[in-house]
Amino acid sequence: MSIRIAIALAMGCAAIVAGQLQRALPAIREAHASLPGVRLFYRDTGGSGQAVVFMHPATGTSQIWENQLTAFARAGYRAIAIDRRGWGRTEIDATGPQPGTAADDLLALMNELRIQQFHLVGSAAGGFVTFDFALSYPERLRSFVVANSIGGVQDEAFVKLGAELRPPEFLAMPAHLRELSPNYRAADPEGTRRWLEIEHGSRAGGPPSGEAQGAGRGNPVPAQPLKNRLTFTALEKITRPALLMTGGADMYAPPPVTRMFVQHIKGAEFLVIPDAGHAASWEQPDAFNRAVLAFLKKH
Repeated sequence: MSIRIAIALAMGCAAIVAGQLQRALPAIREAHASLPGVRLFYRDTGGSGQAVVFMHPATGTSQIWENQLTAFARAGYRAIAIDRRGWGRTEIDATGPQPGTAADDLLALMNELRIQQFHLVGSAAGGFVTFDFALSYPERLRSFVVANSIGGVQDEAFVKLGAELRPPEFLAMPAHLRELSPNYRAADPEGTRRWLEIEHGSRAGGPPSGEAQGAGRGNPVPAQPLKNRLTFTALEKITRPALLMTGGADMYAPPPVTRMFVQHIKGAEFLVIPDAGHAASWEQPDAFNRAVLAFLKKH
């Protein structure tokens, strides 16, 4: 057999295998779940694997997890990302019941999809909801991951520290300067442009992004309340396996801040992704995915 024929056969086999892997991955389904007072939008890879649910930050929607959904499906999981009330394509019924908590919306969606236990991954403001759900419905979680989050903790000393780390001048900067590291913005202008596109579209012309306010269908809406008052003492009640991670260049939740949470959650694992900013899952998806998948395999 000539070298040319051997190479052609090898390339053909590789193409067949790649095609089979591509066909094996389910298409990401986009749908709305009709829940009390809301049509909750979600993306779902389907499949029979353990479910992993992703909670987006305030500066994004379920689209922010586009580097995770297929990767986690390829690893054998059913990956689901939702748009919380006030963000993205979720539609609020103003004539329906008053908004419940994001934790209750998530519980209702899992019941609708007949998912009993799942892993939960929350980034930044999505971490607030993750902690709240872990305290409210621990029996439904296999494990959880909180990345790049100040956690919604209301301890007076922690709030004071936050004000010192994030003075008005910092909060007045554009979102991408606050959240994306200089290394990433310099190295990946196209990725930065895509992040900004998602961030701008998440609010549809509404008020500045933040956990305190968002926008649904172009109208300002109040953020959903939490079921629990989050404090470090409250976090000590968490019993589910936890991974807390942040970026080495995160100006919201630098490593020393994230370590405070680790110290109050029994058995929690801690990881820093060097050079990543406040959007580690976006800036360094390969490193983020490897770390989270390795953690999930333990649970």
